[in-house]
Amino acid sequence: MHKESLYEPFEIVFKELNECPKKAHEHTFFELVYIVSGTGQQCINKNKFPYHRGHLFLITPDDCHSFDIEETTQFLFIRFNNIYIRNNVLPQDNIQKLEFILQHANHQPGCILKNQVDKTLVEPMVNAIIREYVNRDLYNKELIRQLVNTLIVVVARNIAKSLPEKINEQSEEKALDILEYIQSNIYTPEKLTAEHLGASFGISESYLGRYFKKHANETLQDYVTQYKLKLIENRLLHSEFRIGEIAREFNFTDESHLNRIFKKYKGASPSAYRKARKSVV
Repeated sequence: MHKESLYEPFEIVFKELNECPKKAHEHTFFELVYIVSGTGQQCINKNKFPYHRGHLFLITPDDCHSFDIEETTQFLFIRFNNIYIRNNVLPQDNIQKLEFILQHANHQPGCILKNQVDKTLVEPMVNAIIREYVNRDLYNKELIRQLVNTLIVVVARNIAKSLPEKINEQSEEKALDILEYIQSNIYTPEKLTAEHLGASFGISESYLGRYFKKHANETLQDYVTQYKLKLIENRLLHSEFRIGEIAREFNFTDESHLNRIFKKYKGASPSAYRKARKSVV
């Protein structure tokens, strides 16, 4: 299957199409697709979803996707890669929001915007991006970047509101808040101790473990470790960071500590995992 690469950190494409010019394909980058007008079907990972004006889709690296166009469609494509994320274009907290997107977008078809308020917020932003892109006025690139950064944060908020896989509608709001807190502070291990979490959420340290397992169906330690490993997989596949740099970023004692934990859960060392996955690209 054809896999596309992005040769610059950031790209905007605005097109009107009568038929999809590409068969099912994959990317090595992220892509936001906004439907300005028209109807059809989005196909992603062999699932289909009807689209119409106002839908916004998130396509992450390695998603297999295409569009079946029924009515002439105007698309706005916003493409960006890890260089864009890492080049100080976004503040540090927004970098973590993007990682949240990467790990929590469910790779199923469907509009990423889950509430009407955000849909009405996104539409004028998209229209402004298109105007700047078409008119090419003074400072248009800077304005587009600011608008896109805001759009990414809105997308992150919508994904943050989606329930994690092992949490259902009956779960207490406090359990969801704990999960979101863990994800937001994954780089700060002192905030993820049972003592700190218990004090932050008004749960005794002795009861916290049972409370968390009841609602998340896994232990607190396992959840933190698995979430960390998902982010590390992202680093291995979508960055050029060295293993030692990744180990330091995620507060492992040293590179051998990361190797041991990663191999325990993933069956291979980080370097072997990176080499194996990238060899199939």
